[in-house]
Amino acid sequence: MNTKLKGKRILIYSHDSFGLGHLRRCRTIAHALVDHFAGLNVLIISGSPIIGSFDFKSRVDFVRIPGVVKLRGGDYTPLSEHIDLVRTLELRSSIVAQTAATFAPDLFLVDKEPLGLRGEVAVTLETLRRKGVQTVLGLRDILDDSVLLKADWENRGTPKDLENYFEEIWVFGVKAMGNPLAGLEVSERSQEMMVYTGYLKRTIPELTKAPVSLPADPFLLVTPGGGGDGETLIDWVLSALESQPRPAMPVVIVLGPFMAQTLRRGFQHRISRLKGVHVITFDAHMELLMDRAVGVVAMGGYNTFCEILSLDKRAVLVPRSTPRMEQTLRARRAASLGLIAMLDSEGDRSPQAMSAALRALERQGLPSAAGANALLSGLEVICERVDTLLGGGSIHHQDIA
Repeated sequence: MNTKLKGKRILIYSHDSFGLGHLRRCRTIAHALVDHFAGLNVLIISGSPIIGSFDFKSRVDFVRIPGVVKLRGGDYTPLSEHIDLVRTLELRSSIVAQTAATFAPDLFLVDKEPLGLRGEVAVTLETLRRKGVQTVLGLRDILDDSVLLKADWENRGTPKDLENYFEEIWVFGVKAMGNPLAGLEVSERSQEMMVYTGYLKRTIPELTKAPVSLPADPFLLVTPGGGGDGETLIDWVLSALESQPRPAMPVVIVLGPFMAQTLRRGFQHRISRLKGVHVITFDAHMELLMDRAVGVVAMGGYNTFCEILSLDKRAVLVPRSTPRMEQTLRARRAASLGLIAMLDSEGDRSPQAMSAALRALERQGLPSAAGANALLSGLEVICERVDTLLGGGSIHHQDIA
């Protein structure tokens, strides 16, 4: 274990307005950093209402800020009914600033939103940069359709001179999947700051006891991630399972913690009438479930995609196309590279189409056969960049193609 950065501190900001994606990505990065660097401490600032459901390694901790939810129309609303949005954002910004002042990080990693939700980390960024703190923007491989994203960034007043706020921009993906800043008219210097890390490799957690009871035989895993917008996927899969023919092996469906209670109850009732179909609401160790699965049916969120590649699982992605095109673009590009199969939720929505995809999943090629292993350098490259930024290392690497 590297002891060069002993005593150094890294602060990670994740706005977490909806779902599990941002939190799980930041937690994966934090765990990799403390595993690699002895004595390094990481603190995550998150708005996720279920962050306490996850376990964290020694030297990784979190501060939770008041949660907000992004509505389908693009507006935000606070999770608490007792505080309006304006005061919620003021409180979040104040907690971020105070946490940064007290924790005194050596590096500040901002996840996805350059200035935070509604600009809530702008003041903190400026303060930390004046103190000489290294600041980094982390972006997933695909943000959205470039036309839609450009309009969104302009409406928010997101700066195009990102070099005035950050030392580097880490893209948690590969060039073959595209440039997340394409079409945004960011400065040339901002483009030069981009480091393609590769995808974040996931591993199986070591637990003394399995978190849930699963079928003994191999099974197909169906997961809509957080579940807040997963009703289309679950309904389509259940329609296929209710028809004939259907897969010969058991099916495990994880509904997700953010699925509306009325939808969850309706799906659970339908599942109770199906033989060989098991349902789970939520499990914080999805890697364990996916490791045992023969194949995966999912929506195509970033973390699920990383798990599919890392655990080398045959997968069918059924991406959403609203409110953003991120999942659809990722699924299309991944399918073109032979990494996964894709079903378009805007195309043939018949039970027969899903049933055929489920049966074909067992014969599908593995991601490793399409070169997935070469795409999973993300955590290694992140540790190299942290070593260089904080330890004065001279590690040089080429962007992952």
